[in-house]
Amino acid sequence: MTTETWRYIDSKEQSPAFNMALDEALLDWHSAGKIPPTIRFYGWNPPTLSVGYFQKVEKEVNMDRVKELGLGFVRRPTGGRGVLHDKELTYSVIVSEEHPEMPHSVTEAYRVISEGILEGFKALGLDAYFAIPRTEEEKEGLKNPRSAVCFDAPSWYELVVEGRKVAGSAQTRQKGVILQHGSILLEIDEDMLFSLFNYPSDRVKERMQKNFKNKAVAINALRETPVTIEEAKEAFYKGFEKGLNIKLEPYELTASELEEVQAIMDSKYSTDEWNYKR
Repeated sequence: MTTETWRYIDSKEQSPAFNMALDEALLDWHSAGKIPPTIRFYGWNPPTLSVGYFQKVEKEVNMDRVKELGLGFVRRPTGGRGVLHDKELTYSVIVSEEHPEMPHSVTEAYRVISEGILEGFKALGLDAYFAIPRTEEEKEGLKNPRSAVCFDAPSWYELVVEGRKVAGSAQTRQKGVILQHGSILLEIDEDMLFSLFNYPSDRVKERMQKNFKNKAVAINALRETPVTIEEAKEAFYKGFEKGLNIKLEPYELTASELEEVQAIMDSKYSTDEWNYKR
């Protein structure tokens, strides 16, 4: 059986609007048959709070604090909850819904794509596995998240090490294409993260932050020697190749492709209408 070649883009650290615009452009291009399935790694400059498509910014986010800390802010095209993108490797996967290896069920496709991340964690010497909610209470918890913070609880097939969540991902399907992107945390500043959201009281905030420590963990808290971003890229590059049985081919965006990304940024992800719309 021949190994399929997918495109690999390392777009380094970019602005929040650029990052979301490029993910959308890749989805559009793949839908139009212009590019093969693609895996992209990226970072954020400045560190950024991203919120899910359905989140209500005014109600949930402390925007004064976001601005005070000089953080970027953007709304994702995918669902899910708030994520502080700082010391992490962010990935996106763009592949057709009709790809022969992609199950039609969202959760099963999520599992297949996440095999690449699972193998990346193994390459870093971590014993990662998929979280599968077993009890009715756990399944109900997935439908009704108690917190605006993404890493607060594992969802179906989320990746877990020693019982704590190590990667958070979200998926959207548009124009016949799956876009899944997510955060692989190298380190996490919990105090900063929890200062970015609104709570009914300080007591609730303290309780949530305490719970969070038991539910989420960053890679470098699990290893004796810290992982650099370059080492993480190498591990997850190999992980995706192994987990999805593909060969990755590095690619640089052309000037005209970058112009298209800029146009999406200007019309959407840089605008208050998009970012604060709910």
